[in-house]
Amino acid sequence: MERTTCLIAGGGPAGIVLGLLLARGGVDVTVLEKHKDFLRDFRGDTVHPTTLDLLDELGLGAEFAKLPQRRVETILLPVNGALGTAFELRNLPGKHKYIAMVPQWDLLDLLARNAEQEPSFHLRMNTEATDLIRDDGRVVGIAYRTSSGETGEIRADLTVACDGRGSVLRAAAGLPSVTWTTPMDVWWFRLPRTEIDPAGAVPFATGDRAGVMLDRGDYWQVALLIAKGTDAAARRNPVGDIVRGIARVAPWLGDRVDALSGWDEVKLLDVKLDRLRRWYTDGLLCLGDAAHAMSPVGGVGINLAVQDAVAAARILAGPLRSGSVRTEDLARVQRRRMYPTVATQAMQRLLHDRVIEPALYGRINLTGRTTLPPAIAVLRRIPVLRTAPPFVVARGFLPEHAPEFARRTA
Repeated sequence: MERTTCLIAGGGPAGIVLGLLLARGGVDVTVLEKHKDFLRDFRGDTVHPTTLDLLDELGLGAEFAKLPQRRVETILLPVNGALGTAFELRNLPGKHKYIAMVPQWDLLDLLARNAEQEPSFHLRMNTEATDLIRDDGRVVGIAYRTSSGETGEIRADLTVACDGRGSVLRAAAGLPSVTWTTPMDVWWFRLPRTEIDPAGAVPFATGDRAGVMLDRGDYWQVALLIAKGTDAAARRNPVGDIVRGIARVAPWLGDRVDALSGWDEVKLLDVKLDRLRRWYTDGLLCLGDAAHAMSPVGGVGINLAVQDAVAAARILAGPLRSGSVRTEDLARVQRRRMYPTVATQAMQRLLHDRVIEPALYGRINLTGRTTLPPAIAVLRRIPVLRTAPPFVVARGFLPEHAPEFARRTA
């Protein structure tokens, strides 16, 4: 029977970061990823300053800087066909005064490649966790299935669920949760971008739709918000209506209204916002989206997941090495990460109620305006208020730093 010290289900940001840090701390760790590679489009591609700081601490900053990326330093707002700067990130504290837009598969490849240099790190692709294994009520490992249909079991001192918002292990554990209704789902798609287009992040509201365009160099990655549950009905309309609607407030897209050739190019994200009341049970810990599914507002989900992993590694590496990890140690991880989770979700719920829902039902419309909305105009005139929104989004609440045992110089 296979055995490891820490078994991590899910090769996303939380799982790979946790595996890397624990391996550097001398813990035998195995990460299971159900896909054959990390190549999935429209995953969270925003890498915030807290994650950039972490990469520097791990000695990976220079390698990360070589990845293809765009840097978001300003948030632009289209008003009556023109662009105004709503917020700037250039005044953020610290070295990294921007959000890096990097394909998530490139980030995960970098992290996994460096983790595999540690002799105690093991990554198994094409291997999906399917259920928990219990012994006298305690979780002692998982059952798995490979892409070829092979099944088996792996036992571990600690199992960590990093398998996302649809976590199989979270469901198997039956942990209690709280869920909030969300007013929207999201359509993700790409549009061509030219050199004369604006740069950065461009939010928009058209009267019945709202969203944001993210500059990815030669294309825009577009997140278009739609009212919850309206996807099926909206897909009966011509797909070109999407771009024509956005072009009403972003006229530089007027020559690209036929850029989408079919609805198969538009991917749906079912937006969820929930949180486990308890992130753990004896032998099992949930992190990232498996513990708290985040709204895409602010693009903070990937960075919260990474911060969870850093805190967990710092708290659990010692007990795992000594073979004495206790349920109380898992509770410490939740206590450490509960405040930033609650604060971030409270901010997202406020934005859902005050900004997104009004925008989706026509109560916020930038078409025909000649000035920035009053609330944003006031924020721009007061330095402290002008800095607050980008600080909260870019640096978040209670950022974590790499434990000493995982730090390296570049």
